Order: sequence, then C-alpha cells, then structure tokens
Amino acid sequence: MPTLEIPGNIVPREVEVHLREKVAIMCGMERWRFPGSQPVSFRKRDVERLHREDYWVCEKSDGIRVIMLILPVMDGQEVYLIDRTENFRNITGLYFPHFRNKAHPLGDTLLDGELVLDKDPRGGPDILKLYVFDCMVCDGQNIMEKTLSSRTGRLMQYVEQPFQGMLKEMPHMAASFPFQVTVKKMRPSYYVSKTVKEDIPNQPHESDGLIYTNVMNRYAIGTDTSLLKWKAPSENSIDFKLELRFPNMNGTEEPDFTAKPVFLLLANHGTRGARGLRESKYEYYDLMEMEDEEWEKMKASGVQVDDRIVEVSWDPAKSRWLFMRFRDDKTDGNHISVIQNIIESITDGVEVDQLLDTADAVRAAWKTRESQPPPTPGTSQLPAPPRRDSRMGNVPAPINYKDEYCYVHPDMKFPEGHIRSSLVYSRWSGPPSVNGVLR
Repeated sequence: MPTLEIPGNIVPREVEVHLREKVAIMCGMERWRFPGSQPVSFRKRDVERLHREDYWVCEKSDGIRVIMLILPVMDGQEVYLIDRTENFRNITGLYFPHFRNKAHPLGDTLLDGELVLDKDPRGGPDILKLYVFDCMVCDGQNIMEKTLSSRTGRLMQYVEQPFQGMLKEMPHMAASFPFQVTVKKMRPSYYVSKTVKEDIPNQPHESDGLIYTNVMNRYAIGTDTSLLKWKAPSENSIDFKLELRFPNMNGTEEPDFTAKPVFLLLANHGTRGARGLRESKYEYYDLMEMEDEEWEKMKASGVQVDDRIVEVSWDPAKSRWLFMRFRDDKTDGNHISVIQNIIESITDGVEVDQLLDTADAVRAAWKTRESQPPPTPGTSQLPAPPRRDSRMGNVPAPINYKDEYCYVHPDMKFPEGHIRSSLVYSRWSGPPSVNGVLR
C-alpha cells in the first residue's frame, strides 16, 4: 500500500526564517506559529449549536494537514507546503494564474487543506491530491476576518476557477504537477445525511469523520472552539508519545530486551514560551495494550518504536487503549487540554444516527434564521455546559486525569524511568540495533 508523503524539498534554514516572517506578516501574527486552525471534538451539547447557528459540513479526510503558500517572484511564482511540524517544502511544477490576467501570477495567497491519496477509478496508481477547504489570504489581502461563505467565494472565484480554466486551455500542464488541487465539497449542516450516505461512500479515499465549520465566523489560528470535529465515540483517537519499559533480567538490574515491554503513553503538558515556541514536557498518562503477535510483528519490522508519537483509540469493552498507527507527521502528541476534550467527547459523544435524526430540526431553524436579519460576524456564543447524562454511567470510559497523577492499573508494576530500551534519551550510546529493533 502506498505511503502518503508530502512532496517537495525542505527549504534551507535561512529561507525558512524568511518564509516564517512572511507568513506571520500575511496572517497578522505577532510571532510565527503554525497558522492553521484546530477543531475541537463534537459533543452532545453541540447538537443544540447546530440548531442555533449556521454550519457547513464536510467529510474529514484521512490525510496530512498542510497550508499552501503561494508567492509571486520576479521570474514567476513560488509554491510551498507548510506541515504541522512547521517545515516548509518547495513545490515545483505548480502555477496559479491571476484571476484578472492569466498571463500574470496570483499574488500572495495562503490556503488551508489536506493532502490525500485518492484511489484511481481505472485501477492505476493512487493519485495524490490536495483538498483545499479554506482561504486565509488571497492575492495579498488578509480575509481571515471575513465569514466562511465570503472566504469560500474568494477561493472559488479568485483561485479555483482561474486554475481550472488554465488546465482546460492547457491540459498538458497537469503532467508536471506534483499533485492535483481541488476545493473540498461542503454542504449546509442539514444535508449531513447526503454527506454520510453519498459523499463518504463514493469518495476515492478514506474518511476520518466529519468537520462542521461555522458559516459566520472568522478564520481562527490555533484552537477554534467553533470548529467541530465529529467522530463516532468509539472511533475517537488521541496522539500520545510512546515510551517502552522493559522488565529486568532475572537476578539483575539490566533490562531484558527479549521480553515484551510495557507501553507507556505520555501526555504533552508543554507550555508556550516567551518566543511562542512550545516547550516540550511529557508526563505519564496511561498504558497502551498490545497483543503478543502484534508486538512480534512490530519488532520484526526493524523500525524504531520508542519515543515516537502514536495514535491510539479507546476500547470500551476491555477498558484499554489500542494502537492505531504512528504519527510521524507530528512532532508532539496532543496537549493535555486537548486530551481532556477528547475524553469528554468519548463519554459524551453523539452517534451517527443521532446526528442524522437532528437534520430536519436543524433545517427548520436554518430557514427561520434566513428570514431574519443576519447576525454580526464572529458573535457566535457557546451554550452553557450541560449536566452529565446519567445514562452514560454504565459505559466504560477512559479516566480523565486532569491535573491528577494516577494509574488506571494501580496494581501493575513496571520498571523505573531509567530502565528503558536502548532506543531513547541518548542516540549516541548503546548498540545501533537490539534484537532487530533499530535505534
């Protein structure tokens, strides 16, 4: 199965510094940070929000989040992709014409999107495609304060239509593109049934849930509490840093690297420093379970396991965290505040049937609002937190530790922190390979 990778070459450090300053100025940021918005998990109280406010819904693609930076230069145009590890990759072969004069390049533009591998309907190799779902800066103008509907209009009229028009006139240009570019389909939230029953089953790539975006709100950098990420409660996942602890050899204090280790999940408790940089700080959160057969396969693969970001899901039947995949596209695991939010969405989540059942009422409320004067952009208010549903009491759920330090399995003992595999802390000490596992 092909691996999804971001194309292009990472730019040199001096170029990266210049581009970071450029993007910060374009977005009106005081200091550099990843400019993308981050959703919060959908909970029961958010159903009422769909009744009160206009939202668009789309499927959440299972891909890699990137920001596309388009810059005109003396001899044409430069295009970059910014990933969540804050690397800038130079993309060659792409060109976006100006909407007024196709002979000129589009000006400074920043687009939000997701790189996805689409299956070829003709049975050929998978197709790398960028699905663009928002526009932050368009032709030198910061439009982040505008509503989603206005931003989408700019995206379609000033970027998508001229780009597709160019390809229609000169289809041979597509051969040099490192990936295809298209705008993601969004629908009014009351059409969620079409999204779930038509869009997702017929799309050529994997889906990872739904995204609800408020139509009237501005684009927010960082966590946006109005941007909602829905997953079925059983499919919610969390990114932790994984740490291995091996038991001692009999009668010694040396770790036994032939034994199956204990899999510790570390939560990110980092804070943002004075320069806006995240200061990493990880604390133990819980254990991850892994079957013996799965561990043997992972060990035989010869890849580093320890000290990587891992995505896990909660198994309510056995009250345990299960391995899903490694997230090498992320430098850090979810922050503890995000983890708490996801835990609450697992215990207070909404099943897909419940979501579909609300569509008629959401539509009626939407049409009522259409007959009234529009609200002022950015005035969306969160509803008051609901009381805990007593019916959730019998559902096994992960513990939300908040600021407490406690183990789910208090009777389970594992080695102290200094006894780990040879894969950690210092990459300059110890053998390069232990039982086939590379450092």
